[in-house]
Amino acid sequence: MIRIGQAIGLEEMEAVVHRREKVTLDPEALDRIRSGRAVVEGRLRDGLPHYGINTGFGALAEVPVPFEDLARLQWNLVRSHAAGVREPLDQDAVRATMLLRAQVLATGLAGVRPEVVLLLVEMLNRGVHPVVPSRGSVGASGDLAPLAHMALVMVGEGRAWVDGQEWSGADALARAGLTPLELQPKEGLALVNGTQVLTAVGAVALWEALHLVQIADVIGAMTLEAALGTPDAFDPRILQARPHPGQVASGRWLQALLRESEIRESHRSSPHRVQDPYSLRCMPQVHGAVRDALEFVHRVVVTEMNSATDNPLVFPEGAILSGGNFHGEPVALALDFLAIAAAELGSISERRVEHLLNPALSEGLTPFLASHSGLCSGYMMAQVSAASLVSENKVLAHPASVDSIPSSANREDHVSMGMTSALKARQVVDNVRWVLALEALCAAVGIDQRAPRRPGRGVQAAHRVIREAVPPLDGDRPVGPDADRIQRLLRPGGGLLESVREALSEGA
Repeated sequence: MIRIGQAIGLEEMEAVVHRREKVTLDPEALDRIRSGRAVVEGRLRDGLPHYGINTGFGALAEVPVPFEDLARLQWNLVRSHAAGVREPLDQDAVRATMLLRAQVLATGLAGVRPEVVLLLVEMLNRGVHPVVPSRGSVGASGDLAPLAHMALVMVGEGRAWVDGQEWSGADALARAGLTPLELQPKEGLALVNGTQVLTAVGAVALWEALHLVQIADVIGAMTLEAALGTPDAFDPRILQARPHPGQVASGRWLQALLRESEIRESHRSSPHRVQDPYSLRCMPQVHGAVRDALEFVHRVVVTEMNSATDNPLVFPEGAILSGGNFHGEPVALALDFLAIAAAELGSISERRVEHLLNPALSEGLTPFLASHSGLCSGYMMAQVSAASLVSENKVLAHPASVDSIPSSANREDHVSMGMTSALKARQVVDNVRWVLALEALCAAVGIDQRAPRRPGRGVQAAHRVIREAVPPLDGDRPVGPDADRIQRLLRPGGGLLESVREALSEGA
């Protein structure tokens, strides 16, 4: 059971998003929420302007709203801001958004009633997933449009998925045994103001990227074996001479994967080349740099997951303060870095594919790994598909956070474009998984052709998992279905990394 209101990380998010673990509201968080709400209710008739509570929004912040219209103000905000467009976010991203929004409200600094947070908790537990369009956020004031679509369902409007079908918001809540909210002052604003959508999409991408950076070492080690490369470049003395943490971790992992390799022993005393190409020799340096970049992104994302990003913020001592915690710049920059770093995993992987397929480079392997050269083309087109994805990633890696288009009559005169950063990062990570799948296909054939000499223990385990999913290449067949089966193995929980780790632990 995940407790909303206690600090959470990517592991807790993954449990809720993918494994559908139940959530509950921490009792201490409930006390904080009540305290924050008491502050708001105590200020409703004090005669002072409080942004978004008794005033308009954005460029209308100086327009006062009469007391009798304060609840209607919140309803109007949710309805008017539900301006998202294009295809909806997938349910993983929506569940992550709901979790993170509940976490923000549980700080007590948003000034909502407990009922608001408890409804989000029960929507997660009962599988009510709002339909949230993927476009419409500029990342400041947070993710207004997509969060408004989530809020619409909470008040019985909009659209939502439940029991595998799409329903109206009212019907979806009813089928789950839930009652729509009657919004009170400040609550509509608290539901739509924050960075939880871009953070959720980015966090889902980051979770997979942290998995793929380990997968990249596994598949790179497979290629090294198939290409008769040398692990000497991973010598601990070399790694410690430039001790970036990621480089050291990647190098150690590669050494472990290649241990007990008969293929390596077969050419140890008669090196066929003095140095391997960079795509083989520099795996610790490149993969390691990606690891270090992802650690930075991880820190930023987890900090954001546990932060108050509402505006205004309501403090227990009675202060209601307007600020800018809704601005997505910290996460936008980090997610642009995520896209850049992940793209490098695909870029170097594609070069290793070329090394295996090109008959001028692949010593001892059949041209394009074909079983009958000339008659068959083998995996010739695998490199073409990989090149296509890598090229797409180069475009997607251009940072969105360097752009800004002012909104709300120039009141919001600098925005982060963080949602674009998040969507791009997730697409890049998806593309990289496919590139690595294509490399794995080629490396597995290369290892087949090095038989009966066996690769290292970790590489053997990876090869075995791949061969259980995809039979050896005999003749030609469509490459796409093979790649699809492999890319599924490369997902978190897909089986390949888990099998490799198990094999290495058995040999420890």
